[in-house]
Amino acid sequence: MKFKNYRLFGALVTSLALISVAATSLAEEKPNIIFILADDLGFNQVGAYGDTVIKTPNIDQMAKNGIRFDQAYSGNTVCSPSRVSLFTGRDGRYMSNNSNTVQLEEIDITMAHVLKHANYDTALFGKYSIGSKMGVTDPLAMGFDTWYGMYSILEGHRQYPHILWRDGVKERIRENEGGKKGAYAPELFTNETIDYINQERDNPFFVMLAYTIPHADLAVPEKYSDMYDLEETPYLGMQNGEPTDKYAWYYPEPVDKPNAVMAGMVSALDDYVGKIIKALEEAGELDNTIIIFSSDNGPHDEGGADPDFFKASSPYKGQKRDLYDGGIHVPMIIQWPEKIKKGRVDNTPWAFHDVLPTLADIADVNLDMVPRVRTNGESIKDLLNDSPVQMPERMLYWEFSKQVGDPNSGVIGDTYQAARRGDWKAVRYGFDAPLELYNITKDPNESKNLVNSKPALSEEFLKLFEKYKN
Repeated sequence: MKFKNYRLFGALVTSLALISVAATSLAEEKPNIIFILADDLGFNQVGAYGDTVIKTPNIDQMAKNGIRFDQAYSGNTVCSPSRVSLFTGRDGRYMSNNSNTVQLEEIDITMAHVLKHANYDTALFGKYSIGSKMGVTDPLAMGFDTWYGMYSILEGHRQYPHILWRDGVKERIRENEGGKKGAYAPELFTNETIDYINQERDNPFFVMLAYTIPHADLAVPEKYSDMYDLEETPYLGMQNGEPTDKYAWYYPEPVDKPNAVMAGMVSALDDYVGKIIKALEEAGELDNTIIIFSSDNGPHDEGGADPDFFKASSPYKGQKRDLYDGGIHVPMIIQWPEKIKKGRVDNTPWAFHDVLPTLADIADVNLDMVPRVRTNGESIKDLLNDSPVQMPERMLYWEFSKQVGDPNSGVIGDTYQAARRGDWKAVRYGFDAPLELYNITKDPNESKNLVNSKPALSEEFLKLFEKYKN
């Protein structure tokens, strides 16, 4: 799918109605879709991907039953631009802002809008954080029929919130008021998803299930953290009104056993994935449901988290806020029993901006008929079967504008760039910084800079960076 400019051919509502009529007869043939998005989960924090002490049997079973993509990438190295890329099908070349201040705009068309064209019922459960104008860019305005979860970024940083949003209306979570921790947000999102699966409907459904774990703050019901006895350095948070590390202003509560809590958060996530799969099976919907599992970026070191302890990015270098692969190379598992009968590993490089055109392809939506769609992604539908068709080699691109000082200040510092084509990955940590070039296949840790030995290839990447720098 090539990049499209805005095309204003009448009101979106009118277009939805026209195309929905054509899609009605096919509605019963289309698969359900559930996209499960973890928050700051490292590539090596899932058992199916490596050597980790963290127990993830349900996600591992998904990989055995489906496709484990070993060369999949997020849309960015931090939350908001990664999610905007996922929702809109655009990479860093076509984003107006690649910092964590980016938000959806009123004119944006999301994958939920696209699936509405195919008569899907659409729901968002969990973290949103990319719409700042209620009634204009909130989930209901961005294509979702049903919404339960967190609206702003800061709301998404609390695992035991005092309020959540239901279809644009605040709900008090009384179990968490007065310092209590009686309602764990990820569990609430899971239960809402299961209830949604069990509803009777005439249309297929699309669920975006966006968990807040294992992002800080580090918190989990004890039954999950008690699964682990690990070497620990307590996280002190705020002490006597003073921060003990750079994140303590945001995550002031001390955590006695942060490694056990982090591992427990991932195991809780895995448990919830298992419950979703069980609910689909009991509802008779499992075979015809595509389940996609991924993370929005690499692992974090906030609020007591220690990615080095877990080798969370292994075998890649870096973490959240890096454009080395540790910041953007994410787990990606797709299970679709009706089409994928044999589990396998796939090494095709692809990224979040490919999701929208893929879902459109699966739902038989012609994006040329959807006004205002802007995507430069490519459909990977032909990989989602037991006889995959190899995709042609292409260039993937990321850009990250780092914020200076207070993350809420909006002050932008250096802009990083990265691109990958085939075996080759280039990185530039600032517009005036030197280019770095790596054979990412032979050197996944990006430790041997080959920029001087590959002048022609280096020049190709440099020209790309100069062309697309924002």
